[in-house]
Amino acid sequence: VQLQASGGGLVQAGGSLRLSCAAYGRTSSSYAMGWFRQAPGKEREFVASINWRGSDTNYADSVKGRFTVSSDNAKNTVYLQMNSLKVEDTAVYYCASRRQFYTTYIARNYDYWGQGTQVTVSS
Repeated sequence: VQLQASGGGLVQAGGSLRLSCAAYGRTSSSYAMGWFRQAPGKEREFVASINWRGSDTNYADSVKGRFTVSSDNAKNTVYLQMNSLKVEDTAVYYCASRRQFYTTYIARNYDYWGQGTQVTVSS
């Protein structure tokens, strides 16, 4: 499975961005997907997760109410809609996939990772 993340960029605080993660190869509707981010000098942290059916979504407390994760099975793509962005959301965002139906916030439980896309929020 190969994952390709896109959609990052520079935005002012309060603005919005939508990240996409396209999956290629032996994908499966039984896989779960996650979004993580890593800011300079900090550890990678969980942002959101979803199963391909879209029936189970989870969010980090820091993004609840502002970010929305969704999936489009026909396109093998997962999205992360980010609204009301804050300066502290600045990071490289990664999408990940695991060969399990259930989602998790633990990074080491994901099997495949995309290359990351930079999100920069200016004040």
